[in-house]
Amino acid sequence: MSVAELDAHVARLLAALGYPLTTVRRTVATAAFAVVTYCLLVLSAFPTYSMQMIEADLGYADDAVLALTANTYETIGGTGLGLIVVYAIVTGVALTATLGRVRYAGLTDARGLWSVLPGLLATGCASCGAGLLGLLGFVGALAVLPFDGTLLRLGGIVLLLGYLSRLGDPRRCDLISTTEEA
Repeated sequence: MSVAELDAHVARLLAALGYPLTTVRRTVATAAFAVVTYCLLVLSAFPTYSMQMIEADLGYADDAVLALTANTYETIGGTGLGLIVVYAIVTGVALTATLGRVRYAGLTDARGLWSVLPGLLATGCASCGAGLLGLLGFVGALAVLPFDGTLLRLGGIVLLLGYLSRLGDPRRCDLISTTEEA
């Protein structure tokens, strides 16, 4: 990868990260996506407890999130919890940018939207890192991963950032001209 290509990726990543801050509506949507993602990740750490609390009364959902956040911190520490927060924020940005791309380019012209899925699937629940991959039958493989799934969470963040670096600002169409000299 040349320096110009790297600069283009960094510029598109910064444009994608700045896109949700361009209007209040996008900022609120991004924050809502991030909060929902964080809650889903934390609640999936102990699904039986989460379901019992929510089935008893929906008002216990905040208690469940707080209790499982504390449990997550005790299980994987501050670094792991920080990665979960960063993942939730980057997911909020990616979902907002993806919706923006569909809005501005149309569904048929919004190529590459499926490339956001690996980043969304790769990271996992707050405590073990299994998440959706565990539902797909990869629990045994995930159990042997080192660092309590931290590398898996970091991989999900890197995949989402890679997607955003390809996407850029959804309001602009950045076509990279690749001409080869003969």
